[in-house]
Amino acid sequence: MSTSARQKKNTAAGVVGNVLEWYDFALFGFLAPIVSPLFFPGSDPVAGLIKTYGVFAGGYLMRPLGGIVFSYVEGLVGRAKALKIFIALMALPTMLMGALPTNEHIGAWAAVLLIVLRLTQGISVGGEMVGSMTSLIESAPKNRRGLAGSWSLFGASTGLLLASLVVGLLSDALSAEAMTQWGWRVAFASGGLLFIAGFWLSPTDEPASDQKAPQPAKASMGEVLRTIPGRLAHISSVLLLFSAGFYTLFVWMPTYLGRIIPNPIAHAGDVNSLATVVFIIFIPLFGLLSDRVGFKPVVLTGMALFSAAIVPMFTWVDHGQFSHALIATAIMACIFAAVQGPMAAMLVTSVPSHLRGGAMGISYNVSIGLFGGTAPLVSTFLIHKTGSLAAPGWYLLILGIISLVMALMFSSKST
Repeated sequence: MSTSARQKKNTAAGVVGNVLEWYDFALFGFLAPIVSPLFFPGSDPVAGLIKTYGVFAGGYLMRPLGGIVFSYVEGLVGRAKALKIFIALMALPTMLMGALPTNEHIGAWAAVLLIVLRLTQGISVGGEMVGSMTSLIESAPKNRRGLAGSWSLFGASTGLLLASLVVGLLSDALSAEAMTQWGWRVAFASGGLLFIAGFWLSPTDEPASDQKAPQPAKASMGEVLRTIPGRLAHISSVLLLFSAGFYTLFVWMPTYLGRIIPNPIAHAGDVNSLATVVFIIFIPLFGLLSDRVGFKPVVLTGMALFSAAIVPMFTWVDHGQFSHALIATAIMACIFAAVQGPMAAMLVTSVPSHLRGGAMGISYNVSIGLFGGTAPLVSTFLIHKTGSLAAPGWYLLILGIISLVMALMFSSKST
């Protein structure tokens, strides 16, 4: 197979794998307002929503463990087979969620089972995302690594968009009562259909033609922790805005626009879907731009613009006007694509090849777990406690400043 054909196959496979994983994983976030009273009933709907987002966050907190488990499985069966195993590990709990009895039927055990399934999803996505991202970048020519790495985020965001569209279509087609009774189960069950359709695809382990030298053996997690602890902490800190911004803008925002602001916006899911489309379009464009001007300049520009605009964005969309929300979220999506597109290549290539899998498995998943998965929970909690609708914007501004400073100090040592 030619280098070009192999690269296209790797890219397509990586994108499909991430679409499958993130469709299943994101469904929970979009269904949280519906699932919340079924598994966490109570008189205070905000408290129930906070509990549900706590379960959502729990899945992310399992991601570092997923990275460790993936590294071990990869060493036993190879990256390609490990990716398939972890995609299956995502699909099964997603389908089981759709079959779970609710609190009405089995009491508190319903919440316990939901939590167990969500934690299993977290282990899966913590391994698959990092493995796919690293594989895409390592198999790409050195002058196309920014673009190659951006495809992993493109696939994840496409899965997110697909989940948003499915939940939106079901909500539009069904009454609120039907959606609460059985519509949410259909959404979870659909993850199994996607899994069956795309399971056979996964990235190959073949390197690009400019990487003919034998690759060193993959380091263990212990060796990674002993060898580059400072680099792991630095990578995690650079990823703070990357992590929290994504889940605030593209997972939590429909709940904010449709249920939290005083004048809820009708069709908030449509606003989110259109913003996600903008984001998906610009991710590979900024990845390609970073191959020409450098990863760091593009990421720094995106971080600075996002941090400057995030609080005004929240203030503008609080008025409850559809046009304001659509324009604001689309602009923020475009800016944020500059942060996301080149980030994978900038971080992966900063670590020696034999340490990459473990390094990204730890640092990437720690940041996503602590700040990404908790973003909906933290945002809802901050508004609930402070009474300020712009509180999540100030939270993201603080994380943005930290990430910007740490990115300025970041030095890439491409290998």
